[in-house]
Amino acid sequence: MKKRTLRLATALLLVAAMTVALVACGNGDSAKDDGNYTIVTVVKLTGVAWFDRMEVGVNRFAADTGMDAWQTGHHTADPAEQVRVIEDLIAQGVDAICVVPNSTPSLEAVLARAREEGIVVISHEATDIVNADANVEAFMNDAYGEQFGIKLAELMDGQGEYTTFVGSLTATSHNEWVDGSNAYIAANFPGMELVANKNESAEDATNSYNRALELFMAYPDLVGFQGSASTDVPGIARAVEELGKIDSTFVVGTSLVSVSGQYLESGAIDMIGFWDPAEAGYAMNELALHILQGGEIAQGMNLKAVGYQNLTKDGLNLYGSAWVHVTKENMGDWDF
Repeated sequence: MKKRTLRLATALLLVAAMTVALVACGNGDSAKDDGNYTIVTVVKLTGVAWFDRMEVGVNRFAADTGMDAWQTGHHTADPAEQVRVIEDLIAQGVDAICVVPNSTPSLEAVLARAREEGIVVISHEATDIVNADANVEAFMNDAYGEQFGIKLAELMDGQGEYTTFVGSLTATSHNEWVDGSNAYIAANFPGMELVANKNESAEDATNSYNRALELFMAYPDLVGFQGSASTDVPGIARAVEELGKIDSTFVVGTSLVSVSGQYLESGAIDMIGFWDPAEAGYAMNELALHILQGGEIAQGMNLKAVGYQNLTKDGLNLYGSAWVHVTKENMGDWDF
């Protein structure tokens, strides 16, 4: 009898211990239970105007919703450092990660781990991503890139040598923009010749400047440039100004007026294109919250950000219609 009583008492103690453990686990998830989610945006690198502007949108989202939403990243565009930032967020147990990859392939493994931990993953500028709940794009990347090809062909009268820059050879969006532009030019302007395609700048204006100087030396007839990182065209334009080639060289690409305005004014840059990073930041966070709250991803959904109100769904990708083209004439409208 005593042994039977002892076994019963032991069993009751085990049940009690399991109950305490389950309650403890439940308390650890209390943020999810009460809807106070932690959503962190990881950018390519910190300290540049593009992602400073994205942070404005992230902060606006936090203010509008009351969520614990904030932005982080590393001060270099090193994919390995971006992986470490995400690993730290996984360890912290955040609810969602919104990420702009430096290299989509480099992040797949760490994002897979995040999702295994129940973290919602939203990406931007990563149409080839696998380990994400969804990828938000401002537009169809090939169509956006084609606009630069159209403008460059117009400026060059469909003749002459041109080149292209990307922030990284593994930056999905940059490569898709350049590919879209090149395809349009190849199909429509046989008098234009592509040289030294996809010069890699590592998102650094000094690198773009130095590479542009090298290209002018290597290709004396070079007249056209297309940049992809926001720092590419100002770096190229600096070289154009120093060499006195403003009137004979044409420069287009993605940037912001706050970065490239002085060169638009001087004529060293002819046109920039962009989407408002603040709206993209807001849209990513809104989508993360939507999923955390049990919402479905659907054609035509509205993420409450300008250019992202009626999205086109294609697999994991959601496309908005948020591009802007800026020249010297309208740059004052977009000086953020």
